[in-house]
Amino acid sequence: MKIIFNWRDRMVYTEKKIERELRQHGHKITPQRRTVIDAIVQSHEHLTPAAIYEKVRRRHPGIGLVTIYRTLEMLAGLGLICEMHAGGNCRSYLMRRPAEHHHHLICSDCGRVVDFTACDLAGLERRLAKETSFKISGHLLEFLGQCRSCRKEKETAG
Repeated sequence: MKIIFNWRDRMVYTEKKIERELRQHGHKITPQRRTVIDAIVQSHEHLTPAAIYEKVRRRHPGIGLVTIYRTLEMLAGLGLICEMHAGGNCRSYLMRRPAEHHHHLICSDCGRVVDFTACDLAGLERRLAKETSFKISGHLLEFLGQCRSCRKEKETAG
């Protein structure tokens, strides 16, 4: 399994590339969208819509949470950002890193996310497609557990 820890070396999209992609798909680059993109680009951790809203509100106090959600939906739909499901309806977002197909290990205590790129699910996908008559177009895989730091912290506290 190849685990990616150094996201800075794997960055795929810059603000300019994202803006170019948006224009190519007929979307306008509004100041609000640019600020949302900037907040995500500047972060090296997954951000919830609420965290993005707090960052963006400093520069655009009048921006609404609906604008944040619509921008995130648009960026995720175009594959420009990575959307992570953190349980329930909670989602977080990060610039698309690494470039290749990847999945997540999520610490259920502190929320730390580790991306990994190795997944051997092709056989399972074929079997499920055959058994269910689904035309499978992709998959998401997330493992929940405790990171090393949280386990050590609990060991020393207990």
